Amino acid sequence: MNPALADSHATLALVDHWARHGWLRALDAAFARFLFREAGAAPPLLILAAALASHQLGRGHACLDLADVLGDPGFALSLPPEGRVEEEGGVPPPLPAAVLAGVTLADWQAALVHEQLVGSGPGSTPLVCVGRRVYLRRYWQYEVAVRAAIEARLAGLAERQASLPAAALAGALDALFPRSARVAGPDWQKLACAMAARSAFAIVTGGPGTGKTTTVVRLLAVLQALALADSPARPLRIRLAAPTGKAAARLNESIAGAVARLDLAALPDGERIRAAIPVEVTTLHRLLGSRPDTRHFRHHAGNPLGVDVLVVDEASMVDLEMMAAVLAALPPAARLVLLGDKDQLASVEAGAVLGELCRRAAEGHYTPDTVAWLAGVTGEQVPAGLVDAAGTPLDQAVAMLRHSHRFSSTSGIGRLAAAVNGGEAGAAEAVFAGLHADLARVEVDARAAAGEADFRRLVVEGTPSAGREGYRHYLETLRNTRPPAADRAGIDAWAAGVLTAHGQFQLLCALRRGPWGVEGLNPRIAGWLREAGLIADDEGWYEGRPVLVTRNDYGLGLMNGDMGITLALPLADGGSQLRVAFPSGDGRNGIKWVLPSRLQAVETVFALTVHKSQGSEFTHAALALPDSLNPILTRELVYTGITRARSGFTLVDASGSRVLEQAVARRVLRLSGLLDGFA
Repeated sequence: MNPALADSHATLALVDHWARHGWLRALDAAFARFLFREAGAAPPLLILAAALASHQLGRGHACLDLADVLGDPGFALSLPPEGRVEEEGGVPPPLPAAVLAGVTLADWQAALVHEQLVGSGPGSTPLVCVGRRVYLRRYWQYEVAVRAAIEARLAGLAERQASLPAAALAGALDALFPRSARVAGPDWQKLACAMAARSAFAIVTGGPGTGKTTTVVRLLAVLQALALADSPARPLRIRLAAPTGKAAARLNESIAGAVARLDLAALPDGERIRAAIPVEVTTLHRLLGSRPDTRHFRHHAGNPLGVDVLVVDEASMVDLEMMAAVLAALPPAARLVLLGDKDQLASVEAGAVLGELCRRAAEGHYTPDTVAWLAGVTGEQVPAGLVDAAGTPLDQAVAMLRHSHRFSSTSGIGRLAAAVNGGEAGAAEAVFAGLHADLARVEVDARAAAGEADFRRLVVEGTPSAGREGYRHYLETLRNTRPPAADRAGIDAWAAGVLTAHGQFQLLCALRRGPWGVEGLNPRIAGWLREAGLIADDEGWYEGRPVLVTRNDYGLGLMNGDMGITLALPLADGGSQLRVAFPSGDGRNGIKWVLPSRLQAVETVFALTVHKSQGSEFTHAALALPDSLNPILTRELVYTGITRARSGFTLVDASGSRVLEQAVARRVLRLSGLLDGFA
């Protein structure tokens, strides 16, 4: 037995040692000490499990898997990149592999038999142990609540299907998905609509450009058509939401356009149906009614939302706690539809709900009954390879869109994203070697001036001849199109034009700290732009500074993720005043002007983390990979960075392909038991 496990005092000293080195959070050590104070006789392995379970929560995992820790002890801590160990007072901290040497799963499970601190189900203990998984009780409760709420909605699938007017549904689907020239194979958008129409819970997943928004707008048209045919005076109450303000604004714009373009001529009372489809999108926090300084919301099981259908976009960003809150606030008869890319980065907070629920999506697992019903109402045949007589009710509620309308078969971006998503580093390198017009690569060596010059040229100038802009484009748009002060409408149009131009390019990075994180890259890029004469200053507030809101501000109507540009608003006396222009987020290309002094939680975003970029798209996106591997670099992060690009992607590589290869080989594996026991 390692001396650190000799007694609880020694274990607490070990936990504190790890926390001082940043391998655990101070919060994790404090939690271990709290349990020790509550029950001083707690075994050392219980104290250690509590600290590690708390730490795993901070890394996005809903629980601690004891067997996984014993198999790979270093996984449980935030160890330094590449295993570097810093010394403290000449004594290196003991590594978890040494501490746990000789400990078996049975030993650890036996230590967790403690009535006061550890339960196996409902109760009041701070920890819950289920098999080999250890949870903080609150997150066990969230997991149980989410699973139970989804199962309850899926349990009524047969009744809902039987109650649907099959002929009317088939007619509405045919009207919205007319048979015409299209890609080979089944129309997955039509199939997804049919599947979602019969279920109180549905997921539509797919990669970029597969038509998730188009599908959900047509689904809402189908649902409203059926509802109005049954009860003309009562259209469905539909709400649209997204996890962040940026994602909500983007969905707002795309939904508004999709609803306006809907061809409803073949549906009775088509214009009334169009009017009954909302285009306003809100954040989940605003939808549920955030209460300042509390985790609770105004809407919950005792005060549910007044809604018949709730659509949540960018659902991969929804964490376990938020998903539990959403499901609790939904009336039992309401329908929930989740949209998202199952392969994108999971939420920053604990849980990977969409990824877990879509784990079997690619293989389908549709039962023969589901396949027969779909054929009857859509005329589409599900491929035989996706049929499974043992498919679960959850499988019948998940539709995966499989054809990208954004990236053609010859698209470098599409091929690169597919190779990365498949974990094929060699194939990713081969895509770059194929010299695709929409791909570029800049190799940077800190010791080579040429590489640095290429990186600077990419960020400042881009490659306009190849359709890839840099930051010069939006800054010159700002300077060259400024209207006179008297032209109020022109000033809003000018700001909208600058915001649009800014969306032509964005540099993304994986890290926050270090020379290749946002904290190192943002001042570096601002300095380049100042030297090029494109901005007057590179500190404080200055015209051209792009900022990202990092915390919801309901007073200003700004949400976490909103991006704005600082502009010198012309005044009638010939002077100017700095204001930050944000998109209004209502789909009408309006502008929200805010004084810089009123913005309390913003950061400069010449460089933006991939996590913060979720819910955004840019005409040209560049992803900067650091010169050494970091635990945060994974396949999902690289895939998400690539798919932020619409028509041009550049990889900035500071490691000579080494980091790309290693990142593509690593997946985000969020630990949870969400699917355990799923019917």
